[in-house]
Amino acid sequence: MSLINPLTEKDRERYNAVTRENVDFLRSRYNKVTRWVIADMVRRSAYRYPDKPALIFGDQALTYAQLEAECNRFANALIDLGIKKYDRVAVLAHNTIHHVVAWLGTAKAGGIYLAINYLLRGKDVGFCINHSESRVFIVEDALHDLVGDVLEDMPTVKTLVWSNQGKGEQAPDGFKEFDAWYKQYPDTEPDVELHIEDPVQMTYTSGTETLPKGVILTNQSLLAEYTGAIIDGQYTNEDININALPIFHCAQRDVFLNPCLMLGATNVLLLQADPLQIMKCVEKYSATMFFAPPTVWIGLLRHPDFAKYDLSSISKGYYGASIMPVEVLKELQSRMPNCRRFYNYYGQTELSPYHTILKPEYQIAKAGSAGKGGINMETAIEDNDHQPVTAPGIPGEICGRGPHAMLLYFKEPEKTEATLAHGWFHSGDIGILDEDNFVTVADRKKDMVKTGGENVASREVEEVIYKDSRVSEVAVIGLPHEKWVEGVTAVVVPKEGQSISQGEIINLCKEHLAAFKVPKGVIVIEQLPKTPSGKILKRDLRQTYKDFFKV
Repeated sequence: MSLINPLTEKDRERYNAVTRENVDFLRSRYNKVTRWVIADMVRRSAYRYPDKPALIFGDQALTYAQLEAECNRFANALIDLGIKKYDRVAVLAHNTIHHVVAWLGTAKAGGIYLAINYLLRGKDVGFCINHSESRVFIVEDALHDLVGDVLEDMPTVKTLVWSNQGKGEQAPDGFKEFDAWYKQYPDTEPDVELHIEDPVQMTYTSGTETLPKGVILTNQSLLAEYTGAIIDGQYTNEDININALPIFHCAQRDVFLNPCLMLGATNVLLLQADPLQIMKCVEKYSATMFFAPPTVWIGLLRHPDFAKYDLSSISKGYYGASIMPVEVLKELQSRMPNCRRFYNYYGQTELSPYHTILKPEYQIAKAGSAGKGGINMETAIEDNDHQPVTAPGIPGEICGRGPHAMLLYFKEPEKTEATLAHGWFHSGDIGILDEDNFVTVADRKKDMVKTGGENVASREVEEVIYKDSRVSEVAVIGLPHEKWVEGVTAVVVPKEGQSISQGEIINLCKEHLAAFKVPKGVIVIEQLPKTPSGKILKRDLRQTYKDFFKV
């Protein structure tokens, strides 16, 4: 007896020819048998390792079988709210079990998960919610103050959900309490037709412009990226992964947390990247792998208790967002002798985000390089006419193509077209190839500062500084910084007869910007260097003041 709808005569005819219409019919008819989507990821790991810890958060732990059940409950709760395929579900939370359940449960319901950067201020969060037209907004209690005064200005949000895993506070009026709400639903898998081409995740990236862009990724782009990270990063199902960086950020979430869930490894969640807590958890759980930008690795080395903790279980170290200084790498290998393998990931949100990798055997020989394209990716350098640059040492735009690539920028057709033009994703970063085709990021076509693993648009900071009527001109640049790798720096020219101090500029920025965007230093000069056409020579400023933070 067939367990699916009986075949009509027309249906039978579909088996006799290979056409797009017939293929679509067959894929839908046997969807559950053949599909490859995020929603099935944990269930497959639960099939192999039902009793193995999938997530550990404080004194809480979920096995793979338990995580699968909780994600099904959450999905059924969303469906009961009326959430339909591709509806957006936004999450403002630290690295918590609630956050992971919300992400994976949204995928099972066919929705699109939107992680909100908790370093943003209320109006910036409001833009992301409203622009995405999110219908459900999950807010962690410890982060409610960020959005409390803008919640009434989110007309598309029909349901507010309160996650009490940050401070343990009770839900205020107007919120559903997370556990009490979703745990009443069955843990059976929801009956939703899902396809590999379906959009499943959305992330806002500010890039270099004032308004952020909504990057939409599909099951295909993410699963291809997870597979590439597992192979190129040499993850195994025996790994125990420390997730200290925020999972709202695609690097921690999509290069480490989710590939480890796909593989059946164990993930430890930390609320934040505190060096002491990281070392304690490495020792407690015998963690085998750890990712952080160089700033956090440096913070571990410089912590006064570094030598007190047993970090010998770490065999694989990963970094990204900026280049690891060679001397720091050598010190890490000296003081963590069992961690002989370091990997540098380079990429963009639009590429899910992993594009290239510098593997362990090249860390010293190719120091400063971003490596080569991952197993599922191609990498090229293009000139301004979109022609390939193949000669070593010639700068051009870093481009990539492969299944990791985004579907689109939401509501931004022109920007989508420009970014994906000529058959390649255009990163906006300037790179050069060496004689072995390794890529080195040389500059940024779209001026941007990468500080502590976060992107800061120079223009946004400059516009705030221009609010001070005493400012004639300003250029915001990134300068080498011991802690942040690049420190946001404002180079200010006061108007004639006016004076302005570093403290005044910094205080102004604190009023209008997220903390990571506030300049770490201010340089006051009489004139900015410019080209004959009037363009500010930021490269000259970076060279002139390269030792500014060393003084």
